[in-house]
Amino acid sequence: MPINVFWFRRDLRIADNHGFYEALKAGNEVLPVFIFDENILNKLSPDDKRLPFIYYYVSELDRELRKYGSSLYVKRGDPLEIFTELFESFDITRVYANEDYEPYAIERDDRLRKILEDKGKKFLTFSDQLIFKPGEILKPNGKPYEIFTPFSKKWIEKYNTQFTKHYPVEEYLNNLFQHRGSSVPKLEKLGFNSSFNTFPANQLPLDKIADYSLTRDYPAMDATTHLGPHLRFGTISIRRIAATAKEYSSTWLNELAWREFFMHILAFFPYVVQKSFKSKYDGIEWINDEGMFERWTKGLTGYPLVDAGMREMMATGFMHNRVRMVAASFLIKHLLIDWRWGEAWFAANLLDFELSSNNGNWQWVAGCGTDAAPYFRIFNPIRQQEAFDPEFLYIRKWLPEFGTSEYPDPIVDHESARERCINAYKKALV
Repeated sequence: MPINVFWFRRDLRIADNHGFYEALKAGNEVLPVFIFDENILNKLSPDDKRLPFIYYYVSELDRELRKYGSSLYVKRGDPLEIFTELFESFDITRVYANEDYEPYAIERDDRLRKILEDKGKKFLTFSDQLIFKPGEILKPNGKPYEIFTPFSKKWIEKYNTQFTKHYPVEEYLNNLFQHRGSSVPKLEKLGFNSSFNTFPANQLPLDKIADYSLTRDYPAMDATTHLGPHLRFGTISIRRIAATAKEYSSTWLNELAWREFFMHILAFFPYVVQKSFKSKYDGIEWINDEGMFERWTKGLTGYPLVDAGMREMMATGFMHNRVRMVAASFLIKHLLIDWRWGEAWFAANLLDFELSSNNGNWQWVAGCGTDAAPYFRIFNPIRQQEAFDPEFLYIRKWLPEFGTSEYPDPIVDHESARERCINAYKKALV
């Protein structure tokens, strides 16, 4: 019997899943597939915090599918090799998936599409991880926006007046391919450790969304939504998230627009993965002191707000939004260390790492990105602590040695580091 395949990737859910919906209503029964992609995983540590998160939601997805007489076909390997095996085992007519806009994913999907076309089959992809995919929010002249404010105005106006999409997957689940494969392999058998499991729940925290504009800057309050990993891996529909933001918080809706802005930038200007969006900033003479960088990674800079954030990230895979900005600014401008070093460290340690947002925000802080902060804007970490953690509640939570002789002195002086940074930037930008 001919079947279709739906390939789950950054969309680990059944509800309101665009590509899954299109596959299920296309006619043939649908075999759900998930692949632990070794081209990605081989670059990660076995202790990477994202792997237990992905594994948990893959397992949840399999449990849900089993309620409908099906199961998730799970493999680890190179996706193109896995699909070659699938073609040998099943009579597959079409492969469906949701679009992914990162450079590796685009290249991988192009290769699979060619393989399928050579076999007389089709590879169909759909927009699911964004409200508006790249190319749907453009300037009047048809070019992509490079400044956030006009992008966000158009994005929000278009969302408020035109966007009503929803995909009722539940109506078509009787079209699943009826098979009971073996259960999802244990995490250890896939080559990963399973000790980390303190990831946030898969639900919308309405209280935090409603109060977001009032509380988001205070790290001790734990008032941010912690939805980053769920956006990254699609465990909740972006359409559901945006609708909630529209109802409860325009500030939070604007944050979703920022996420999409950076994803559009990555899609149209993929060179930003390696280079500054503004090329003249690649001429900055970084100091790149490895010892200083190690002190920053371990939370031993002597600046407590920076150190508390770095300790929080290493313990939980999360860092408060404002503290991320302060920690990033400190590395780049106080220590004159290349923003790409910090970007890579965050990429390896954040549970909610998303290439476009991580890259866009690091370049924003460094001043070299699109619509970036001016290079002479240098956050004073002491003033930031006084404003947003005045009672040291967040700092004492993550720095138990703070206030004792065990806590280190500052590794640089703020004023002299600030002057050094401005001079280095001026030299490169003249």
